[in-house]
Amino acid sequence: MAKNTLSFVCQNCGAAYNRWQGKCESCGEWNTLAEEDATGSIPVSIRSKRKGRTFALESLAGKTQDAPRLSSGMTEFDRVTGGGFVRGSVLLVGGDPGIGKSTLLTQATSLMARAGHRIVYISGEEAIAQVRLRAERLGLSDAPVQLAAETSVEDIVSTLSEGAVPRLIVIDSIQTMWTDTVESAPGTVTQVRASAQALIRFAKKTGAAIILVGHVTKDGQIAGPRVVEHMVDAVLSFEGEGSQQFRILRAVKNRFGPTDEIGVFEMTGLGLREVTNPSELFLSERDLGTPGTAVFAGIEGTRPLLVELQALVAPTSLGTPRRAVVGWDPSRLSMVLAVLEAHCGVKLSGHDVYLNVAGGLRIHEPAADLAAAAALVSSLVNAQLPTDAVYFGEISLSGVVRPVAQTPARLKEAAKLGFQRAVLPESARGEAGGDAGLTLNAINSLTTLVAEIAARGSRRGESNAPAEKNATPARFRRGEG
Repeated sequence: MAKNTLSFVCQNCGAAYNRWQGKCESCGEWNTLAEEDATGSIPVSIRSKRKGRTFALESLAGKTQDAPRLSSGMTEFDRVTGGGFVRGSVLLVGGDPGIGKSTLLTQATSLMARAGHRIVYISGEEAIAQVRLRAERLGLSDAPVQLAAETSVEDIVSTLSEGAVPRLIVIDSIQTMWTDTVESAPGTVTQVRASAQALIRFAKKTGAAIILVGHVTKDGQIAGPRVVEHMVDAVLSFEGEGSQQFRILRAVKNRFGPTDEIGVFEMTGLGLREVTNPSELFLSERDLGTPGTAVFAGIEGTRPLLVELQALVAPTSLGTPRRAVVGWDPSRLSMVLAVLEAHCGVKLSGHDVYLNVAGGLRIHEPAADLAAAAALVSSLVNAQLPTDAVYFGEISLSGVVRPVAQTPARLKEAAKLGFQRAVLPESARGEAGGDAGLTLNAINSLTTLVAEIAARGSRRGESNAPAEKNATPARFRRGEG
């Protein structure tokens, strides 16, 4: 009998070591190494030697067909997946605990089952009675979804192989599954990898689409080995703040569709409601006429999205001022603050800076630089920005406002929601055209925007004395404001 070989595997990234150590050198996490049996991770049938077979090689030229899709019955869900579920595909859905992953999948599976498809929902965390209670609360208890509470992968595959092949299978969650081919506890890296591989093999063999629900770590990353994300066809992230009613479904990886689309949902007492016009929802509770607020015209995938950026600049009593940001890249905020100080004379080293994206949305594109800068300067000089204006543009390190993509779509969305003006890069004026229906304020440098905003307001506690429009205010240069 071969001697068992023990190794220590990181439960966060899957890196293996010969001895235990406190910190994983691969991902930098502490106390994540667990002892596992290395010999039991590979079945004997796979380790046995066999002679390879030859196969035919083909050229790039040839006819291709679009992958057939199975609609989920939810427009926002189909938008993110690229039009529906592809036969034989495997999706990994991750999100914070209690964010609504099970609610979303319960609604989607119920709609598909009512359409006449065989849908199977297998829960490894909840009993069947708990799943039924959720369906009853959502008003979906009459949907013919087949339920099971099981964690053995071999039993699941054997049961699903009988009768007609299910069109969609939900595994909630992959961390609770275990297989006899490995000798590790459920939830370990080896078990998660082996269980996912067995389910993926079943999906590719039978053509059934499978959704794997995954836990997330404290920093929002899907728990378990990174190799699982490479094995599946799509990785979806369900995001949102617990205090907000908005939920964002975002595609992190998708082999059959775009990876920059988002689906917007609103959490209600009857489950998740699809939001067809997110811009109107995010701007429904705007702080009109308040200094430090600016509306950003952004793009998420192919969908234009308007959202409010809120900034607060206040004198600090600390040696090192605070820099807090929610919904935007902190490094991007630091860059904008540096450009404002270096090229516009706006001294913020003695002020605390807070920036928030209203509605719980996370912005990733650099086009929000101009709106963030406008909100920051507006709060600093206590100036109210025009309530009918939108801002978008990328700020370079030299203070030049650079153009961004899809300018016409941004302007069209702003005009549809009743905005009258748009502040955009000078080089994007020609792309905007004359049919936008908005008054365009094209600027070439950030200094121009700072001077225009400073002319509207004053420092807190001072009179509203107008500043020169063609020059940076003197108090910015002296560091007083």
